[in-house]
Amino acid sequence: MPIRVATWNVNSVRQRIDLLLTWLRECQPDIVCLQEIKCLDEAFPRLEIEALGYNVVTHGQKTFNGVALLSKLKFDETKSGLAGDDEDAHARFLEGVVTLKSGVLRIACLYLPNGNPVGTEKYPYKLKWMSRLLEYSKERLKTEEPLILAGDFNVIPHARDVHNPAAWTEDALFKPETRESFQSLLGLGLTDALRAVTDEPGLYTFWDYQAGAWQKNHGLRIDHLLLSPQASDKLANVGIDSYVRAWEKPSDHVPVWADLDLEAA
Repeated sequence: MPIRVATWNVNSVRQRIDLLLTWLRECQPDIVCLQEIKCLDEAFPRLEIEALGYNVVTHGQKTFNGVALLSKLKFDETKSGLAGDDEDAHARFLEGVVTLKSGVLRIACLYLPNGNPVGTEKYPYKLKWMSRLLEYSKERLKTEEPLILAGDFNVIPHARDVHNPAAWTEDALFKPETRESFQSLLGLGLTDALRAVTDEPGLYTFWDYQAGAWQKNHGLRIDHLLLSPQASDKLANVGIDSYVRAWEKPSDHVPVWADLDLEAA
């Protein structure tokens, strides 16, 4: 069986715990990266998730941000925080390593800054964060091990990844500098998993709560799985579980997953 790696911005894990548990049972992912858990580590609903067979590691923050890794495979090591800025207190990055028959698989769960409004300090922070991620990726790629960057990148990579591109030209998610930073990651040799299997437009991972965006399919694709060459060589399938957006009191994001032909140790 392939290993299924998924990412989902749950937009408050305590508010969505029933939805998360239902999806975990249905989708059966082996490794899950969660973003915007919006709680401290001690408040994370660990027991309910562990009861489904997952090892749980969190990097939480009260009310805002926060990331978590869930894995049916035991973690060999985990590390929180992205190098490059010792003063950055935001809980946005969590790395985990699991053992495979062929070596290891490294997963980086990330929640990139939104960056809006563009005319404030928030946009330079976003670009600096992306620069730090680029440096991290350069170093990790030198090891030539399977690596996945998974999470809410808050980046619309291409016009086909948003319902109305013209409406987003000045938004931090779609500004040229943002997209260029994302392309720099791909330029290192990382592969956008979804775009490795399809060029189809209208495939979205986020729909705003306002103006009937979900019902009209006025969405964005901002949640991504980026794979190192050693991981992309094993890519078997990719999916977006958009049906989850129709559940009662959903997150505004939906899960994205990739199946890799790798075997757990």
